[in-house]
Amino acid sequence: MDYDQLLSLIQHFGYFALFFSLWLGIVGMPLPDEVIVMTGGAVTVQGILAVLPAFLLTYLGVISGLSLGYVLGRCMGTPILNKLRRKKKMEKYINYSEHLVQKYGNLALCISYFLPIVRHVMPYLTGINKMSYRRYALISYSTGLVWTFLFFIAGRYLGNHVQEVGPLIYNYGIMLLFLITLGIIIVVIVRLTFRYKKTHGGDRL
Repeated sequence: MDYDQLLSLIQHFGYFALFFSLWLGIVGMPLPDEVIVMTGGAVTVQGILAVLPAFLLTYLGVISGLSLGYVLGRCMGTPILNKLRRKKKMEKYINYSEHLVQKYGNLALCISYFLPIVRHVMPYLTGINKMSYRRYALISYSTGLVWTFLFFIAGRYLGNHVQEVGPLIYNYGIMLLFLITLGIIIVVIVRLTFRYKKTHGGDRL
């Protein structure tokens, strides 16, 4: 599905096109979530949809899709994660998500919203780690509200330029994720090297 097809779906099915496009994001829709949410904002400026119901259905689509990941992780456990690992290029995103959880705990849920792909992996891990649904909902739904609002408003300002700007935001998010991962690897190597030199240097003395 591309941008023009999304617009066509919105024209035919209205608010529910936004909801299901985002809900199906959990299975890997070709169009990034950022583009879908911004498109939701853009069509309200064009008069195709009303602002409040468009925002509400967009928000519900975001949190329901991610909640499905939490439920699957909670009910199915590690088998669902192992299945994800078999998908092409998913290993690095799963590893980074696990690193976020180990380092930041519950805060990792908030951070993941702003990192493409990781935002879809994190609910699985949260469910597998048996976080209570109440805590998951409190953290994820509140962060999701902020995230949806930011991109929805951006879409209203960008209008017809969503098609060009949306993928750029997504790609820069991927690039940011790559740079963060690279930084972590460098820090680990430096620490291990320093520890090795300190240990072996002390032995020679």
